[in-house]
Order: sequence, then C-alpha cells, then structure tokens
Amino acid sequence: MESLRELFKIGNGPSSSHTMGPKRAAEQFTFRCPQVDRYRVTLYGSLAATGRGHLTDRAIRSVLEPIAPTEICWEPETVLPFHPNGMRFEGLRGDTAVDTWTIYSIGGGALANEETKAEPKPSVYTMSTIREIKDYCYREGKTYWEYVEECEGKEIWEYLDRVWTVMCDTIMRGLNNDGVLPGGLKVARKASTYFVKSKSYTGSLGSRARLYAYALAVAEENASGGEVVTAPTCGSSGVLPAVIYHLSTTRDFLRIRILRALATAGLFGNVVKTNSSISGAAVGCQGEIGVACAMAAAAACQLFGGTPSQIEYAAEMGLEHHLGLTCDPVCGLVQVPCIERNAIAAARALDANTYATLSDGTHLVSFDKVVEVMNETGHNLPSLYRETSEGGLAKRYDRR
Repeated sequence: MESLRELFKIGNGPSSSHTMGPKRAAEQFTFRCPQVDRYRVTLYGSLAATGRGHLTDRAIRSVLEPIAPTEICWEPETVLPFHPNGMRFEGLRGDTAVDTWTIYSIGGGALANEETKAEPKPSVYTMSTIREIKDYCYREGKTYWEYVEECEGKEIWEYLDRVWTVMCDTIMRGLNNDGVLPGGLKVARKASTYFVKSKSYTGSLGSRARLYAYALAVAEENASGGEVVTAPTCGSSGVLPAVIYHLSTTRDFLRIRILRALATAGLFGNVVKTNSSISGAAVGCQGEIGVACAMAAAAACQLFGGTPSQIEYAAEMGLEHHLGLTCDPVCGLVQVPCIERNAIAAARALDANTYATLSDGTHLVSFDKVVEVMNETGHNLPSLYRETSEGGLAKRYDRR
C-alpha cells in the first residue's frame, strides 16, 4: 500500500476525482508538452457527464490556458475500458498532435492508466488487509497507529499535523460563511445556522446538532471550491474531521491522540483504496461516504481506547451499512445529496463506535469481506448510478 500522503491530499474542491485529479493531470501534461500552439482535452464517461457541475473544465483550463489556448471536448457516452473517468490530452502544433496522453482520475485525486498500473508501485506498507494487520498488532502487542508509524516513519506525524490543521481551518471557515452555494441549485449554506441552533439545546440533541454543523461546514466549503482534505475524497471530506473535531472539543483529547486517530482512519481508508476503489464513478457513493464513515468510526473507536478487534468492527459497520449507496448528484454538483450525506454519515460513525465499544469486538463478517462485497456491488451497479447524473435522485429533480 502507498503512503497515507496519497490518501490525505490537501487541495480545493468540489471533487477529488473530477477537480483535483484533472488539475494534476493537466499540470503533468504541461511538463510533457510545453511548446505547443494549443491544447485539446477530451473528457469521457463520468468526467464528461458531470464535469461542468464539478468544475472539471475550469480546473484544467486554469493550468493549460496560461500556456496556450485550450479546447475542452465532452464525450459522456464514451466510457474507456480502464476507468469511467478518462481524459485524453493533446498538444497541437497547427493541426498536428505532437503529444497525446490518456490518463484516468481514479478517485481521491489519484491518477493512473494502463502503463502506470503495470509498473510496480513503491510500497510503504508490507501488509494490505486488515486481517493481516490486526493479527500482527495482537501478536506484537501494538495498535494500528503504531503500525502506521512503523511503516511510514516518525515524519508521518508532521504531515498528519498539517492535515489536522487544514481540517480545523476548513471547519472554522464553513461555520462562519453564509450565503448561497455556486452552481445554480441555489442551495443555501446551513452549517452556521445549525451551529447557532446547537447552542439552544443541551444533552444529546445539542451534541448531535454540533456534529452536523461541523460536517456541513466542511462539505459546504468543498462545494464552493474551498480548501479541504480528501478523506478519502472531496465529496466525503466532511465526515472524518467532523467526528474527530467533535470529540476533541468535548473530551479534551491531546493533539497527539488526534493524530493517532487520523493515522488509524487513514490505514482503513488505504486498505479500501488498495483492494477496491474510493471513486464514486467506479463503485458509487459507498466508496466515498461509506469509506469515510468507516474511517471516522475507526478513528472514534481508537480515541475511546478500543481494541484492534473493536476498531475493526466499528469500521466494518460504518462501511457495511452503506453498501449499495448510489452516486447520483443532482445537476452533477457535489451538493444534493452529497452535503447532507456527510452529516448523516458522521452520526452513523459515532453510532458504529458506540455499538462496537459495547461489544467484545467479535463479529461474523470481517472488514476485508465487506470491502470485497463493496467492490462487487459497485461494479454491478448500473452506470446510471455511478456519478453520471442520469439516474436516481438526479433524474427525479424537478427544476421548476
């Protein structure tokens, strides 16, 4: 498995696969092909179907147009075999293409194609399933975060500290911003209102309202193109920070414990990314919100002193109960139902933690098996429900 640096990426929303990935691809193509008269970029499949709503064209143009005029071509009906998020970059002199590059945005801001898949990737982690890692932890008397440190080195804490700083900054911005989100749906920001209302309640209702507010704050910042951390994606970036921030402000956990919880969360997200997918275009929203819920549940259980088995159980529930979740954003925007899902998944993560903590950690279906099922389910979902905005909620939306 790759480093957690490849999972927790800092960048601008609204989509890691449709905004961050294409922007990175454009940057790489400028190094391959800097001396041209113009660029032509063809977007395929999901990138073409929902790219305008995800600001894909703007992200690409922001990189290429300062160098040369750029044409964007849209081919939503054409799905390339490697992945639904395909892009073809062409550098042109006159009418002749001097360089052509096909690359895919595979989720979480990551890029790949047939050539890179064939190349051996630098492996940071020696194990790639939770079963292997959990057995190792019990055998050596270690925790998940200690395994992360062992594989990544102590320098990972500096990176995770930066990740946590950005997450907190995003929450603060989101709580203090008002107004309508861009895109045409006229969705009003709700985080600040939920946070103010939370002050009027006590007990569990006030606690839940604050949790919702934190998740909404991040999701709304993401929808407006603000800076977020993929966890594991931009569209699901509100779940993990909301849960950890909520627990940090109510339980006074030391910062180092927060970073250890982030490491544990990242380990579970990394396992899914390695063995399945975190791309909504590939496996539906179960790969985004479902994985985010699992990561947040694992982090919460880590903070409350859960055993490796209890932490695995919490993560398993977080993902299991999102199996089959479709990705059908209205108008291709990361707003409806995406923003609301972040808040509900954050609450589910805390429930999964509570349930697992009350148990002894024993359960019948392992986290790894749920990842297998998620992968199978995702690939069996009709393409309409995998980030095309041509089915489900997107199709039922009445613009009147």
